[in-house]
Amino acid sequence: KKSRATVNNRLAAIKSYLHYAAAKDVSLQQIQFSIASVPFLKVPKPIRPIIEEQNTLRALLDAPPNTKLGCRDTMIMSILFDTMIRADELIKLSLKDVQLNPDNSYIFIHGKGNKERTAPLSIETIPLINAYMDEFHNENLNTDEPFIYTVTHGIRSRMSERNIERIVKKYADIVRREHPDLPASVYPHMFRRTRGTCLYRDGVEIEAIATAMGHASIQTTKDHYAFPSLEQKREAMRKGTNVLGEQNDIQVWPDDEEEMAKLCGLR
Repeated sequence: KKSRATVNNRLAAIKSYLHYAAAKDVSLQQIQFSIASVPFLKVPKPIRPIIEEQNTLRALLDAPPNTKLGCRDTMIMSILFDTMIRADELIKLSLKDVQLNPDNSYIFIHGKGNKERTAPLSIETIPLINAYMDEFHNENLNTDEPFIYTVTHGIRSRMSERNIERIVKKYADIVRREHPDLPASVYPHMFRRTRGTCLYRDGVEIEAIATAMGHASIQTTKDHYAFPSLEQKREAMRKGTNVLGEQNDIQVWPDDEEEMAKLCGLR
């Protein structure tokens, strides 16, 4: 009674373990061969929603108020979108990972599978980070301190991923009142997916997008982010042959009853 995706995950774990065990014990190879032949279930691939309208995305990024916490929240959502960083990668950042050099500003990301990458910061995001640093790190010289933190009983600790989710949901619920096109459920990863899909739609090479997102395989980027917009589909279909509504105006038979009768052998 498990979902197909759960079945596939567990089957993959069993196959992987048997592959390892058979390498240690030759007597297990026949079992390993048998299990390796068990096929995975076919799972339909859903298209995850993104924030389609630019005005809606802009409203979401501008939703936090002009307060100290609002400054932090604006920076968090902007950096999620700008760098396509994952929420769990964001909370792992330390001050030393954020480089705000005049000519080369970037963040150093410790990604999944111990893969590291750098993500450039846009000129729009840099002032937001500077404002956040002035409010939350103006006296902190310890570069090993967490970039984003919470304070509990006077002790600073890294912000939890759940708290990032709460922040995003809070402002999404506010913006949705005037922008009903916003997806029903908005979460941090949606910024990453929206940014990656928009880059693809803008003509950026899929290899460059995969590198920026930290994907080990380009196929992952193609499967989850390479979706054309409705307007791009419509434009592509306009370029094809359109036979709908076309009428053949060339008359292929004589418009004469007597001549038509002769052709049909009736005269």
